[in-house]
Amino acid sequence: MYIRLMTAAALAAAVSFAQSNPAYIQFTPSTTKGALYKPDSGPAPHIGVILTHRTGNFLSHIATRELPRRGFLVLAMNPRFENNEALVNWDEIALDIKSGVEFLRKQPGITKVVLFGHSGGGTSMSYYQAVAEKGPSVCQGSEKLVPCTQALAGLPPGDGAVFMDAHPGNSINGLRSINPAIIDNDPAKINPALDPFNPENGFNPSGPSTYSTAFKQKYFQAQAARMNQLIDQALDKVQRMKAGSYAYSDDDAFLITGGQGTRLIALDPSLRDHTAKPRKLLKNDGTVATQIVESAMYYGAPAARPPSFNGTARMLTVRSFLSTNAIRAKNSQDGIDYCSTNNSVPCAVKSITVPVLFAAMGGYSFIRDNELHYELAASKDKDFIVVEGATHGATPCKECEKTPGQYSNSAKNFFDYVAKWINSRY
Repeated sequence: MYIRLMTAAALAAAVSFAQSNPAYIQFTPSTTKGALYKPDSGPAPHIGVILTHRTGNFLSHIATRELPRRGFLVLAMNPRFENNEALVNWDEIALDIKSGVEFLRKQPGITKVVLFGHSGGGTSMSYYQAVAEKGPSVCQGSEKLVPCTQALAGLPPGDGAVFMDAHPGNSINGLRSINPAIIDNDPAKINPALDPFNPENGFNPSGPSTYSTAFKQKYFQAQAARMNQLIDQALDKVQRMKAGSYAYSDDDAFLITGGQGTRLIALDPSLRDHTAKPRKLLKNDGTVATQIVESAMYYGAPAARPPSFNGTARMLTVRSFLSTNAIRAKNSQDGIDYCSTNNSVPCAVKSITVPVLFAAMGGYSFIRDNELHYELAASKDKDFIVVEGATHGATPCKECEKTPGQYSNSAKNFFDYVAKWINSRY
């Protein structure tokens, strides 16, 4: 790998609001890239923070601005599968993170490396740290849809991890987002008794919907049933590939019609996200209260129908589906076999023992998920907090506000809390 200064032409959009003079980092393979952000002033940093996603572009992530301002060296990485979900090979993202961790540890003055997992980056970072701490045995076994290989042996672990509104996994999100009313993967075949957009089931096209308890339970079970059916179809294709009786020997397209856009939590306020126990709430004035925390998420009118292909279908391959987007379940809410996949934060955190901070954004829908991650983490030094009124990206949720500026300090409060948490440990 090599380093060169980032030119204005090369990454103007990525650095327009970032710390000045970041450096562009080229990793191997060439599709893996990064940007290194140093504080503009103050003492030389001794803590490096690494962040990445599965497919997203994180070179201009909000953390690349906020953390250097608070004295940290930050490496933002784009993995080799940037913007290409269909080609994701889950284990190879861990190899990209390995390159970043090794790079940070070689930087002058750096004594500690902290993993930073936001959204889907939380899945990547939790998986990496679990395997780095425990070895490939945690990602192998007959229960795994796609066991990892020995290529993940010897990963250098991080010294700690911060999870920013980490979702539980692409697999779990996919399970909860799939439309169970679609029959035979044909968008023209809809079971009206399971259709979330059927007014007879409680759908309201003009505002928040209200589904009965019986419908919700039937729906959640049907989501799991459809996911299991898709898994069986994909596994059958893999077996035929291995046997030489399939059209292709390596992979094939795998289309899931109605694969996204039907999470009931986004339609029905009765499912509004909240903690199971009193937890810490980082309030807009910077104080911390302990209480049952409920999401401030705004419920407006749902998206107009009919649904679009781009908005509801998922175009994957057989192998990207099985390795990254599939999970066994009996119920999409509380009957999930978390460790049937390696793409699962609830499974991974059971093997993490370094200090961890889980922070949920209070204007979104992953509060209970992050509380569960906190509960399951093996770390003795662990913390959980909800940032009042924050969007998934930590900025103020203005549409959630009852008075102007009610959540105006969400981003500042979150990153101040992160900086204090890190500095108090390292």
